[in-house]
Amino acid sequence: MSPINSPPPLPSGNVDRQFVRPPDVAVIGGGPAGLMAAEVLSNAGANVDVYESMPTLGRKFLRAGLGGLNITHSEAFSNFCSRYGSKRKEMQVFLNDFPPAALRDWVQELGIETFVGTSGRVFPKEMKAAPLLRAWVHRLRSAGVQFHMNHRWIGVGADNSLRIQAPTGEISVKPVATILALGGASWPELGSTGEWTPWLQDCGVEIEPWLSANCGFNVNWSAHLKEKFDGAPLKSVSLTFTDLNSYTETKQGELLIKEYGIEGSLIYAFSQRLRDYISVHGQATFTLDLLPGRSAKQVLADVSRPRGSRSLSRHLQACIGNDVLKRALLYEVLNRAQMEHPPTLAKCLKALRITLHSPRPLAEAISTAGGVRFSSVNENLMLNELPGIFVAGEMLDWEAPTGGYLLTGCFATGAWAGSGAVKWLRSLDL
Repeated sequence: MSPINSPPPLPSGNVDRQFVRPPDVAVIGGGPAGLMAAEVLSNAGANVDVYESMPTLGRKFLRAGLGGLNITHSEAFSNFCSRYGSKRKEMQVFLNDFPPAALRDWVQELGIETFVGTSGRVFPKEMKAAPLLRAWVHRLRSAGVQFHMNHRWIGVGADNSLRIQAPTGEISVKPVATILALGGASWPELGSTGEWTPWLQDCGVEIEPWLSANCGFNVNWSAHLKEKFDGAPLKSVSLTFTDLNSYTETKQGELLIKEYGIEGSLIYAFSQRLRDYISVHGQATFTLDLLPGRSAKQVLADVSRPRGSRSLSRHLQACIGNDVLKRALLYEVLNRAQMEHPPTLAKCLKALRITLHSPRPLAEAISTAGGVRFSSVNENLMLNELPGIFVAGEMLDWEAPTGGYLLTGCFATGAWAGSGAVKWLRSLDL
């Protein structure tokens, strides 16, 4: 894919009026990818209508920002791009065109200050998604972008028009170009239903099956752990996993114990590799270091101290601190005799084995893998089978962990698709 030199994918504030007559463009989907494409097209002089199936814009975007909107990540760009895994090659061109630094500049242009957290993640100063979305939508409206809420795309008509279910009934629109940015198949209650899949398949578009990404996994916990620790955070641990390619990686972070198993940002960082391993072997086992701040030698010395008249529970508390969840996890894998054997106990504290049996369902996942194959779009993200219709965001077959990578990918593909649509429209000599 070759970079598009004109128009720039980032809004410059100046509208580029190079069309003889402004073309009508439809953007289907009011999330980050769709809104970014709308901005690029509007700045280039197109008449843009955004159709959103939900009553309000950016519902998944707002949900993601409830705990603090993680816009992007500040790590070295090469490391950043590696987070896109097997789809790095396809995503690289979009990230080169709209890297994390450019995204931060764009947010700054909206009047929203950002900062880098201790983990390297980038957040708005206010930590919330709503102010950013409000400023963005206001700018788009001021540029002439029209929004149509409760308008759900339901397929392509016989004349290649767009069939849209409006509050008053089905309508048909036939723009000169269309951006599809309907999301994947996670969090369907927020609008990402994936129901568009058969409509595009009927048109000859190749779709990779949906898979859960950034999801929790099922673990066969004991009844005690399920009852006592559902929803409990497991802090300050490190996870080590060896994937299908025999690559071993260790990361430190936090997890969340659930009645069904385990979830949280640390598990999301490994979710693709864990999911792929389970698909081949039926289960996947990783190890947790419950005391990453201490060496194995130090831990063995601590648990080997004579406990005297103290109970085993009190002895553990003295050795590893007052973390009842970590002690409960030890009892998930060790029996009483093993707990009283210092070398076995120390080994488990530094490498507690947890076996996952399956990922959680699509509807519970933060994001999804699968979608429109890159082989079904050209270098501008236009569908090969549907000229004039472009695809952006999570509709495309890529995935990335949480931490700003998902959102950056959506912005970057939205900007690229918008620029690609402008390039195509100009080729029509409008």
